[in-house]
Amino acid sequence: METQAPEQVGHLPFYITGPGQTDGLMIGIIILALVGVVLIGVFYLYLHALPERMAHSSNAFQLQLVGVLALLSLFTHNNIFWIAALLIVAVRVPDFLTPINSIAHSLHRIAHGRDLREADVPQSEEKDQPEATPTEDVAPSAETPAEPSKKEGDGHA
Repeated sequence: METQAPEQVGHLPFYITGPGQTDGLMIGIIILALVGVVLIGVFYLYLHALPERMAHSSNAFQLQLVGVLALLSLFTHNNIFWIAALLIVAVRVPDFLTPINSIAHSLHRIAHGRDLREADVPQSEEKDQPEATPTEDVAPSAETPAEPSKKEGDGHA
């Protein structure tokens, strides 16, 4: 076997090592590749969780739906689920329940002549009077007692 002459060793590039020596370039590239893979993975998961982070300010149902779609996207590698989750977060679902509850509360106050908080406390004056059903459109006659008039300033509209 021939060995290289000392004159030839001086002309070799720095990344070529001799026999039995540590290859510094290979170790550097391995470290760079591992750090790059970890950083790309962190960026992928950060980007993947974007719809869920955006949905935290919305209602619970929307947050759960977006979370399920994001998990489906992660495990199936179907990007359509992630896009659907992002679109669900981008389009705000209007709150239909609050106005309907307000209407129901107001109708209850109109029908019973009192507030819902007062409905839990039994009142003896109203027990003696028969309640009219919503289907009856009968004006009070002489046989039925008239409804007591509301006091001014009791806060009911």
